[in-house]
Amino acid sequence: MQDIPFCSLIVFFFLIGASLVSPLYDGPLYDSTAYTECKEKPEEPLYGGGLFKTEQHSRRGSIANNSYVPSLVLYNLTQGTIYSFSAWVRVKDSSSAMIRTTLETEKETHDCIGTVSAKHRCWSFLKGGFVLNWPSNLSIIFFQNADGKDINIDVASPSLQPFTKQQWRINQQYIINTQRKRAVTIHVSDSNGRRLEGASICVEQISKDFPFGSAIAKTILGNVPYQNWFVKRFNAAVFENELKWYATEPDQGKVNYTISDQMLQFVRTNNIIARGHNIFWEDPKYTPPWVLNLTGTQLQSAVNSRIHSLMSQYKDEFVHWDVSNEMLHFDFYEERLGPNATLHFFQTAHKSDPLATLFMNDFNVVETCSDVKSTVDAYISRVRELQRNGIFMDGIGLEGHFTIPNPPLIRAILDKLATLGLPIWLTEVDISKTLDRDAQANYSEEVLREGFSHPSVNGIMLWTALHPNGCYQMCLTDNNFKNLPAGDAVDKLLQEWQTGRVEGVSDVHGSYSFYGFLGEYRISVKYGNNTTKSTFSLSRGDETRHFTITI
Repeated sequence: MQDIPFCSLIVFFFLIGASLVSPLYDGPLYDSTAYTECKEKPEEPLYGGGLFKTEQHSRRGSIANNSYVPSLVLYNLTQGTIYSFSAWVRVKDSSSAMIRTTLETEKETHDCIGTVSAKHRCWSFLKGGFVLNWPSNLSIIFFQNADGKDINIDVASPSLQPFTKQQWRINQQYIINTQRKRAVTIHVSDSNGRRLEGASICVEQISKDFPFGSAIAKTILGNVPYQNWFVKRFNAAVFENELKWYATEPDQGKVNYTISDQMLQFVRTNNIIARGHNIFWEDPKYTPPWVLNLTGTQLQSAVNSRIHSLMSQYKDEFVHWDVSNEMLHFDFYEERLGPNATLHFFQTAHKSDPLATLFMNDFNVVETCSDVKSTVDAYISRVRELQRNGIFMDGIGLEGHFTIPNPPLIRAILDKLATLGLPIWLTEVDISKTLDRDAQANYSEEVLREGFSHPSVNGIMLWTALHPNGCYQMCLTDNNFKNLPAGDAVDKLLQEWQTGRVEGVSDVHGSYSFYGFLGEYRISVKYGNNTTKSTFSLSRGDETRHFTITI
């Protein structure tokens, strides 16, 4: 992505204040609007339709087996441009259908640029996007039934808004500056309350509010260089495999938490928060072999024992629990214990550890929209099912195992998930090892910027636990703790997303102002021969944070 001079961004964001309107930026402003309810009438198109309000497109459709399949024809699309796409969709001859949009150009096909679960008598909102690898004189967006069956589809209020990479970055940076940072004014006075001009002020961020971390494995135990490398960077962790049922109870009745206890001690010692991953995994491939042979009351008893044992051992230790991992793709327990098995897991886990946030966690939600099991609407439907049954302490876990990320699709899916008002975490971010290390670094940065710049994302976890033979897909460092390209990309972002050391002098009003990333700060003020030190917190808020220090 094209770099923007930092000084230009600073001038831009200080001038705009709380508004996006500025003579310094005349490009499009990203519209995060999304809808998950089905409406009687479609809303007006985003961006006034974008390219669809010009003569750069036309509409057409085709008839197949008496079904009407609409399409949108576009001309002169450019390489590397980020296109945000949306439309309202309904189906005519079925109660509901998963509608997928596909983009075809002269040189490439994007098999999914957005999906929506469309209904018969109301309109549903589809939001997605794409980035072309080659310029295109003629492109066609098709609306099709995801299962391949013929169906009549209506489309209304289509919108296609182009962003240059620089425009996209400026929109991201605005959100970071308004959602991840806050204005601070330091007031310096003497013991009589008189404001002091000319006091030297030094402010340093000592911890970050935003959780950013990585998976760790038992390989970190006793490995001081690895521990030092990790603690220097991250304030959050998740155990890669060591809490999973097959790891803690490989043989029935022989529960062993020795390794996970030791890993938790490392986490505690270094003031790192940790996610609990996971209580159950719906994929039978990762279910303990002895459990596979259980049925009925025996399986229910084993399940209850697992929850009670794990949650008793680690009550109040983990900020989250992934309760039933990958439940959109697999249903081992529901097949054997009935459709309410997952609900039982959530209810029991909540009773066992009522302050932990209980997460759904699944793959191919933000990575692609081609997987019909884990489309954004499928995820939303399952969350609402849990809510209808009284499960409200839940969070949205998005694994994020990417090959080539699609930034506007990621943002569109996050927009739709944000309508639920639940905490969203990217829980297992990595880039496929089928790509070279430089590509992994570049794509990692794209994904991390999308996550950090979305106001509804509350935390990011990388899936980069280090083993002697490498990592699951992507490593940040080699075995000698020399950064690989992805590690350099992460370090660059960590440096960019912290305030660091700020120095200044109080003005005639005894004040000094700056913008700081949310977190904890240490402050030192020197006036004449006197020095005073203190600390303060910077939490999210729209108003300037005022802090007075007496010297």
